[in-house]
Amino acid sequence: MISRRSYRVAVMLAALAAVPSIVPRTASAQGMMERMKKRAEEAAQRKVEQRTEKRAGEATDAALNKAECAASDKLCQEKAAAAATPAGSAKGAGAANSASASAAASLKPGEGAWKNYDFVPGDRVIFAEDFSRDEAGSFPKRLTFTRGNFEVVAWSGSHFLSTNTFDSRFSIPLPETLPERFTLEFDYSAAGGNGMEIHFVDPAKGGGKAYVDMGTWMGGVRGGGVEAIGKPANEYGYKDAVFPVRIMADGRYVKVYMGETRVANVPSADLGRSKAIWLTVPGREDRAAMIGNIRIAAGGKKLYDALAASGRVATQGILFDVASDRIRPESTPTLKEITVMLKDHPELKLAIEGHTDNAGQAASNQSLSEQRAAAVKAYLVSQGVDDARLQSKGLGAGKPAASNATAEGRAQNRRVELVRM
Repeated sequence: MISRRSYRVAVMLAALAAVPSIVPRTASAQGMMERMKKRAEEAAQRKVEQRTEKRAGEATDAALNKAECAASDKLCQEKAAAAATPAGSAKGAGAANSASASAAASLKPGEGAWKNYDFVPGDRVIFAEDFSRDEAGSFPKRLTFTRGNFEVVAWSGSHFLSTNTFDSRFSIPLPETLPERFTLEFDYSAAGGNGMEIHFVDPAKGGGKAYVDMGTWMGGVRGGGVEAIGKPANEYGYKDAVFPVRIMADGRYVKVYMGETRVANVPSADLGRSKAIWLTVPGREDRAAMIGNIRIAAGGKKLYDALAASGRVATQGILFDVASDRIRPESTPTLKEITVMLKDHPELKLAIEGHTDNAGQAASNQSLSEQRAAAVKAYLVSQGVDDARLQSKGLGAGKPAASNATAEGRAQNRRVELVRM
């Protein structure tokens, strides 16, 4: 493939060759030649950029069209799942995003940018929705429509709420008022720009509260007298990519994350609290914006305080790859807290229990829970904790913490518990 620089040189030589040899080498003629060379170079550069953008757009559209399935089309979904990429990857995106995603997928907790990552999800699930029980082309039953054009689509092995209109809005009704400490997580694919707004009080009623602003290249907190906007570590942003958005609030202290990057760290943001969350999602006619895997949870006590109070604590912050015992790097903060707790309290001995929901076969769930508990133990031992202080066991779906009849219950049941011995 010819490089852009080589392309420019070739065009410049062609322009020079096109100038008649009889033109006198006067200052006027030389000036004309310089102008011709400059125009030829600019035209060539524009042509290269246009062709590159066209090819990238065609590839992205082809990937999206190929992956969209009806919710009832199991064969299509299985094929899409086989080609699925992890959240934060760049299905249909440029090589830079793909390379970044591949590098992130190979990292272990505490490595790379995850070393200083400090998001810890709440330990009690208030709301969870992955749209897997909604029909393709419909609006989700558990959300409240405000305006725009939304539909559920199946893409890359998951279900998403998609919109191709600019000012699409919906809200998430909650069973209770958001507590002072809460977390919000979801996967997002922006439509090539910025402008998603997340409000925690009804924006139609005003009030001057702060809100979260999220897009492809930046995100953070605005309004209510504060502004803290940052960019992700990936210099190309998340154009044409699905990436995780995470928000952690403790009173007026708010942190916002794009992928592994904390883009806002605000000690005085008044988000407000209510029994709903309102989202404005800007789509485009030629490129949909998508949101999926929503999880809202109440924050909990520090692990040691919870252990001291009841002798056991469930953690929602240790995450694994799907159907695997590979610990994802987002688990860094929770694993770090457990490690520090064990080192600060040398008398403490723990049983590490793996639990699953009831999806799938009981034997597979049992085996997976055992492997995951063992993986957590192995990680702690690798950080200098004495093996003799730890036990691991898997309980599969045998001891649910909540009913498996709801999405929230299933999310609550997928957990690692620490039990004081």
